[in-house]
Order: sequence, then C-alpha cells, then structure tokens
Amino acid sequence: MKALLQRVSHAQVVVDGQPVGQIGMGLLVLLGLDEGDCHESADRLLDKLLGYRIFADDRGRMNRSVVDCGGGVLLVPQFTLSADTGKGLRPSFSSAMSPAEAESLFLYTQQKLEQRHRRVAAGVFGADMQVSLTNDGPVTFLLEI
Repeated sequence: MKALLQRVSHAQVVVDGQPVGQIGMGLLVLLGLDEGDCHESADRLLDKLLGYRIFADDRGRMNRSVVDCGGGVLLVPQFTLSADTGKGLRPSFSSAMSPAEAESLFLYTQQKLEQRHRRVAAGVFGADMQVSLTNDGPVTFLLEI
C-alpha cells in the first residue's frame, strides 16, 4: 500500500465537471493499492498518516499532524502509484490489486478515515478525475506500508 501525502493549502477533485470533494488546509492523499494489501494494511496506514508530523508548530518546525492542526484529508484512489517503473519505457501494473478488490479496500479505508477524522473528502474510485491542489511548501512524502 502506497500513499503519496501532499501538504496543501487547498485541494479539490472534479468528476464530470462537478466537484466531488475538496478541502482547505490539510493533506491530499493519493492512495495506491497492491496485491496483498488488506484491512490491516489500511489501518496501519491511517495510523501513520493521521499522526505524521508535517505541519509547522509555533517555531516553524514540522511537529504537528493533520489531526493536531485540524486540517482536512482528501483521499483519492491513484492506480498509477502501483506501477513498476524499473524496466523499459512503459510502466507495468502487474503488482496492482484487481479493480474489484481495490475498490472494496479503498471504500474500507475511506470509511475508517471518516470514523477517525472529522474533515474528510474523497475522490471517486474508477472515475476520470481532475485533481487540483496548492502544495504548501512544497511538502510531499511517500508512505509505504
């Protein structure tokens, strides 16, 4: 399981010309699901991303989590994070979770996130999405569970 975290001042997902999720200050989380990922992986990932200290404290140090600062989380399924780019000029997706399993795990992750954090928005699994954001910093981290 891979999550690309971006600290943002604003992020939005649009599907078919309509906004389906948006946040102000917080985290844009692009989520890639691989074969072998499971509910336990999702739970561990949520523990980490909700506690990950990438927001500035009073002294300007990255010492606060999204929970500490009351920011939003925009969760977006991102199939291409599962790409193997090690060979050639075309990515391979052989390690990616099947679409049906990935959708189920994405929805599980979204539901658990909504239970644990009050400001949550999400993209739409399998949709053609336009994601816009203002990366604050820029600050971007790849978490792998």
